[in-house]
Amino acid sequence: MKKPASPLRRRSTLRLLLGLLLFGPFALLANPLPQQPIRVACIGASGTYGYNLKDREHNSYPAWLGRWLGTNYDVRNFGVNGTTLMSSGNSPWVKQPAHAEALAFKPDIVIILFGGNDSKHPGDGSLDSSNAPNNWAHKADFVPDYEAFIAEFRQANPSAKIYVCYPTPCFPGRWGINDRTIHYEILPLIHQIATESHAQIIDLYDAFAGRKDLFQPDTVHPNEAGARLMAADIYSAVSGKTPPP
Repeated sequence: MKKPASPLRRRSTLRLLLGLLLFGPFALLANPLPQQPIRVACIGASGTYGYNLKDREHNSYPAWLGRWLGTNYDVRNFGVNGTTLMSSGNSPWVKQPAHAEALAFKPDIVIILFGGNDSKHPGDGSLDSSNAPNNWAHKADFVPDYEAFIAEFRQANPSAKIYVCYPTPCFPGRWGINDRTIHYEILPLIHQIATESHAQIIDLYDAFAGRKDLFQPDTVHPNEAGARLMAADIYSAVSGKTPPP
């Protein structure tokens, strides 16, 4: 049979517990746990990836965004060239390895930029459109696929902030990417998606309107100055601040 603890031992144990209750919080304040960086996922196609930019690792918009936000943020580029948001498109982003990687990242902030490749259809009058995939034939899928896309990231991190970007214009477009489709059909649908999904809009279309000088010779992809402008608008939306000069 186990002997009961002596009164002296019981008093010592009680003093130890009281000490932990009284001074434990102060010990935590003196040695606070390291703050985890805010995770930012930049998701999209070639405009996010930084297609054909000189030194993409430093000149893509996610690279600029990461430098401006600083060390309290972990900004990662999940852009994949040529991808669509719609799962019925010719190259869906959700079927790429980046999809699983981005969900596993459990981002606190999700920046989504799609629409150009979804707009592709042949015979639109733009360069190289005769052999283009007819992605926009599946336009009925755009809203439900986009809303399911957002829901997936909210499931991965229920507190995630979602930003949806209007795609940039093109001058005039290639490979079936159609500016009229982007302007008159895709932008209104993204506005509807943002309203129904309680996401915030970043308007990259108006930011680039009339600015052919911000694009590469292919008339579709932003150049280095264009990527930096994308980063500036996204930085302002995320941080509420003007980007550094």
